Amino acid sequence: MWSNSKILIVRVAVAAFCFVATSPGVAVADDLPVTAKHAKICAGAEARYQKLFPDAAKEDDVVIVKLYKYTFCPRNVTVRPGTTVRWINVDKRTSHSVWLKQAGEAESERFFPDEQWEFRFISPGKYPYLCGPHWDQEDMRGFVEVRE
Repeated sequence: MWSNSKILIVRVAVAAFCFVATSPGVAVADDLPVTAKHAKICAGAEARYQKLFPDAAKEDDVVIVKLYKYTFCPRNVTVRPGTTVRWINVDKRTSHSVWLKQAGEAESERFFPDEQWEFRFISPGKYPYLCGPHWDQEDMRGFVEVRE
């Protein structure tokens, strides 16, 4: 039988591993896993986006990422150099930010429901990003790959 102190040590070790594995200072894989939960949330994000912006026209060289229920939708995008990624908050109450920390970019201002922030990707590369206030507890992270 495990004592409370052994359980505590295991919990601390697991927490430390999870922190290092998800830390924005640590390199990430080519993209982030997308679970069934992510897919369900992103379906809801798309429905909410269509309701909020029914007349939104598709723009060349602009990719839309929706922020909904502590999730970036889609979580992973691949774009060509010169493409703008526009993050739109379709949540009902929560503010978010976008932070391309590993690329050395400053965190965006927090933006509230129906607001947006965008960034133009010029150079090929891999750009993990996160929501400043929600990446650690909610695992709110995303990934942009820029390639020819």
